[in-house]
Amino acid sequence: MAKRPVVAITGMNAKPDNPGPGMAVARCIKESESFSGKIIGLSYDALDPGLYRPHYCNATYMLPYPSSGEEALLGRIKEIHAHENIDIFIPCLDAELQAVARIKPELEELGIKTLIPDQEQLKLRNKYNLPELARMAGIKTPGVTRVSSAGWFYDCHMEGWHYPLVVKGLFYDAKVANNADEAAAAFHSIAAEWGLPILVQQFVEGEEVNLTAYGDGRGNMLGAVMMKKRAITDKGKAWAGISIDDKKLYDAAAALIKAANWPGPLEVEVMLDTAGHYQLIEINPRFPAWIYLSVGVGRNLPAALVQTIMGDNPEFKQYHIGKLFIRYAEELIVSLDEFESIAINGFLALNQESVAN
Repeated sequence: MAKRPVVAITGMNAKPDNPGPGMAVARCIKESESFSGKIIGLSYDALDPGLYRPHYCNATYMLPYPSSGEEALLGRIKEIHAHENIDIFIPCLDAELQAVARIKPELEELGIKTLIPDQEQLKLRNKYNLPELARMAGIKTPGVTRVSSAGWFYDCHMEGWHYPLVVKGLFYDAKVANNADEAAAAFHSIAAEWGLPILVQQFVEGEEVNLTAYGDGRGNMLGAVMMKKRAITDKGKAWAGISIDDKKLYDAAAALIKAANWPGPLEVEVMLDTAGHYQLIEINPRFPAWIYLSVGVGRNLPAALVQTIMGDNPEFKQYHIGKLFIRYAEELIVSLDEFESIAINGFLALNQESVAN
C-alpha cells in the first residue's frame, strides 16, 4: 500500500443535536504529523457541511442512500476509485456498515482496505443483543425489548416494565419517556424516520461514561480513550466531555473485543448508576462524533487506525486525563457553484490535487 494513502471517509454530516463522526475522523487524520496522503469525503446529503471543508478533504463525493442497496454503493465506490485510487475506506455510520461488510471482498479486490466487523459481528452488537454483550463484558445492562405497536406502552406494566423508559430506533435516535403518551409519541416519531422495530430500554439514572478504541481483529483492543459526558444535546449526544481513566470500563471493553475478535473502531457507552454499578447501554461499531478528543489527549485514534491498516504498529502513549472538549456550531459559507457541483454532479474538488471532473 502507498505510504501516501488515499483515505475515503463517510459520514460528513454535522447535525447540531446528532453529528456524524466523519468530519471529526477526517480532522484527526489530516492533523496527524504521520499522514501525508489525501482524504476523500463521502456523504449522502448535499447539505452535509463536511462536503465543503477544504481543511479536511481534498475532494468530496455523494453516495447513494444505504436503502439503495450494496450494489449501488459498490458501483459508486468503483466510480470514485477510478478517479481517486482509494487505498483505505473508513465507514462512519451505523446504517451503512452491513452493506459495507457485504461488499468488503469486492473492495479488497479493488485494492481498497478497510477494518470493520463482519455481518455476524455486527449482528452481535445490535441493541437487542446487549444482555449477551454485557455477559461477555462482565457488567450489568438494563432490560431491553422490541416493540412493534404503540399500544404496548399502555399495558407494559403488566409485563414488569415501569416508567421512565428509553424509546430507541434500531440504528439511531433515543427519547426518554415518563409516561405512556410520551412513549407512544416517541414510538411514532422514531418509527416514521427509522422504521420498525422500535426498542425499549429501562431507564438508568446516573452518569454516562464512554470508551472508544479499535480492535485488531485478533482479540486485542488498541488505543482506548475514555470520557465522561458533561453536557448533552436533546438526543443525549455529548456536547461537552472530559477525559478520564477507568480500569473497570477498560477491562469490560477489552473483554468484549476479545470475546468477539472485534476488528475496527467501536464506542462502548455505559451508565454509572446510583448504586455505583456500570450498566452497558450501547455498543456503536464506529468511532464516535467526539473522536477529536483523542487528538486532544495525545492519542490520535483515526490516524493510528490508518497506520494499522497500512501494516504499521502505532505506539500508544499514556494519554492526558482531565482534558475537556466543548462542541460548537459555526456558519460555513458555500458558493452556489459548489453546492450545484455536489447536488448535480455528486463531486466537488476542494484543491488542485484532485483529478476527477
